[in-house]
Amino acid sequence: MELFQYPYMQRALIGALVIGLAAPALGIYLVQRRLALIGDGVGHVALTGVGAGLLLNRSPVLVAVIAATIGAIAIEVVRARGRTSGDLALALLFYGGIAGGVLLVGLSDATSANLNAYLFGSLTTISPDDLVTIAVLGAAILVTMIALRPALFAVSHDEEYARVSGLPVRTLNLLIAVATAVTVTIAMRAVGVLLISALMVVPVATAQQVTRGFRSTMVAAMALGFFAAGSGVWVAATADTAPGASVVLVAIASFLVVAVAGGVWRTLRRRATPAATPTPEPHEVVLS
Repeated sequence: MELFQYPYMQRALIGALVIGLAAPALGIYLVQRRLALIGDGVGHVALTGVGAGLLLNRSPVLVAVIAATIGAIAIEVVRARGRTSGDLALALLFYGGIAGGVLLVGLSDATSANLNAYLFGSLTTISPDDLVTIAVLGAAILVTMIALRPALFAVSHDEEYARVSGLPVRTLNLLIAVATAVTVTIAMRAVGVLLISALMVVPVATAQQVTRGFRSTMVAAMALGFFAAGSGVWVAATADTAPGASVVLVAIASFLVVAVAGGVWRTLRRRATPAATPTPEPHEVVLS
């Protein structure tokens, strides 16, 4: 715990906790829409933005925000118009983004260390300005996802019903797309573009093992994301491991523990509950 006396570790912990709350709050809508892998696709487009920023000597994060937002809006437009399936649109975004990122990074003078910081995260290099950006944008995502929960749930669950109810479906869909792009971009420094999708999805999948309602699942997922972020940073500080990978592995370990414990609990309940004796039909004769 002595490591957390240093300002850079304090910034790393705060940044991870903010993202640990914001990512599952958005991820639950992506899971509901069966777009759990959109974080990967947007992340690879953000990688193209990072490469463009390094090539043009501009802020990689700022260019990544622009690129990721354009990519997320593009995939939503393609999906909404029905010209191709969501899976195919994600695949095009995924491969095009990573190809563009590799090409632009290769043309720039960036070192492998700089690239790895965006691919796999680099929490310990978060500056005070980076922390302010993460905190402000993360809080905005969190407040938006909670405040608009009824409308976003309706759109994610059944677009036709939401449209008949008078909700601005297209605007809400674009809002989710932009929120995904922003979340991926601010999480690049924490867990990296290759791992952010896991932080969006795994806490939600874990919460679904023990909850039933949408609201309780959202709260549980946010709590699990907060726990995974804090525990992952602590593991990384004590074991000298990569913070982003540690956060994701803690989240996956939580999922496995909850899934196994839930399976054991259901098995014990079935064995403890006596089998119901079938009631004989009126025409049956019961012999004693």
